[in-house]
Amino acid sequence: MSENWLGATAADLGRSIADGSIDPVTLTDLYLDAIEAHPRSAEIYSCVTPDRARAGARAASDRARLGLRIGPLDGVPISWKDLFDSAGTTTEAGTALLAGRVPDSDAAVLANATAGGAVCLGKTHMSELAFSGLGLNPVTATPPNINDPEGVPGGSSSGAAASVAHGLAAVGIGSDTGGSVRIPSAWNDLVGLKTTSGRVSLGGVVPLCTSFDTVGPLCRSVEDAALTLALLEGRPAVDLRNAGISGARFAVLETVALDDVRDAPQQGFDQALQALTRAGATIERIARPEVAAAMDLTATLYPTEAYATWRDEIEAAPEKMYVEILNRFRGGANVSGPDYVAAWQKLRVLRRTYLEATAGFDAVLVPTSPILPPDRARLLSDQDYYVTENLLALRNTRIGNLMDLSVLTLPTGIASTGISLMCRPYAEERLLRLGHGAELALAKKPQ
Repeated sequence: MSENWLGATAADLGRSIADGSIDPVTLTDLYLDAIEAHPRSAEIYSCVTPDRARAGARAASDRARLGLRIGPLDGVPISWKDLFDSAGTTTEAGTALLAGRVPDSDAAVLANATAGGAVCLGKTHMSELAFSGLGLNPVTATPPNINDPEGVPGGSSSGAAASVAHGLAAVGIGSDTGGSVRIPSAWNDLVGLKTTSGRVSLGGVVPLCTSFDTVGPLCRSVEDAALTLALLEGRPAVDLRNAGISGARFAVLETVALDDVRDAPQQGFDQALQALTRAGATIERIARPEVAAAMDLTATLYPTEAYATWRDEIEAAPEKMYVEILNRFRGGANVSGPDYVAAWQKLRVLRRTYLEATAGFDAVLVPTSPILPPDRARLLSDQDYYVTENLLALRNTRIGNLMDLSVLTLPTGIASTGISLMCRPYAEERLLRLGHGAELALAKKPQ
C-alpha cells in the first residue's frame, strides 16, 4: 500500500492519517527515503531538512493517535521554494548573491503551515531571484521536467513542481509574479493556484516585485489547492462539495492569449473547452483591447521594480549572476520615475475596465502557456531562443498578474499543457469551486 502514497493527493494522505491507515512518521520517512534515492533529487531540493521533518511528523503522529489533529493536512509532507525564509536553514533564492544566507525566523506562511501541522521536507531550487519562467538555472541547478528529460521544468517555482511531479512531496509551495506557479504546474501536469496580490502574506518571502509577488501551491488536485491555501492563511478551506460547472458562463480571451499558440497547447486547450461544454458550461469568445495595452507596460513595470529591489546586490557582484537574468534586471536601470508612475496609473485604469467588461462571466479562459517546455541545452547556447521562449512562456500567465486576478491552472490531458481559469481579485473560493467542477469535467471521458 505504501508504494502508492508518494503519488497520492495531499487530501487523501490527510484522510488516511485521520483514519489511522497512515502514520505521519512512516509517511515522512518514506518521502525522505525517496528524496535520498532519487537520482536527480539534488537538482530538485536545494536543502532537505530531515530533523525538522521528523520532529513535525512525530508531533503529528501523537496528535493523530490522541484524536487531536489540527487540520486536514496535519502530518502531510510538503516542500518550500527557496525564497521562503526558514529559521536556521539556508534561503538563497537560487542566486549566488545570497549564498550562505540563513534567516532567524520562518516566513509567515511557513509558520502558518507549521501551526497547521504540515511537515516541512526542505527547500526546492528555483530560477535565479525568481526572474524567469523557464526554470533554467546554471548557477545552482535546473530541476527535471516530468515529461521531457531534455526540457526545462518551468519557473520560477521549478523545484516546487518537480518535487510533486516526481513524488518527492505531496505539495510544493511556490510564488508567482508573472506565472511562476502556473508555468511549472502546467509543464509538469499539476494544478497551480495564483492568488490575488495582497491576499497571502509575503512576510519573510525574498522579493522580486512586491507589487506583483504572490504565494500559492503546486499540487495534484484542486482539493489540494483549496486545503493548502487555507493552510497558508490559517483559516478553514472552502467547501468543494456539490461544485460543478453546469450553467457556468465562461469567456475565451482571444486578445493576445491565442496568438502563436503552438500545436500541443492548442490541442490541449481545445480538448478542455470541449469537456467543459459537455459538462454544461456556456463558452463565448471575447476580445479585450485593455489586455494588449497592459502587456505593453510590462517592460516598464517589472524590470524597474526588480532592479530597484536588487540593484545594490547585483552591481556589487554582477559576475555571480547568470547573464540572461542579469540582463533582465538591468532592463529596468534606465526607466525614468515619471514613466514608471505613469505606467502604474495607466494599468489601474486598464484593470478597472477589464473587470467591468468581464463581470458577467464566471471565469475567463486561456491556454496556460502557448508553448511546450523548451530545450535546456539550446537555451544555454542560443540567446535569441532564450529571450523568445522566456517571454512567450510567461505571456499568457502575465495577464493574470497585470489584471490582478485570481487564477487556477489545470492539466488538460495533453502532456505539459494547461488551461487557466481567471477570476476576479479575492475570488479564490469561487475560483476553486469552479476549478473543482472543471477538474471533474476534464477527467470524464467523452461518450
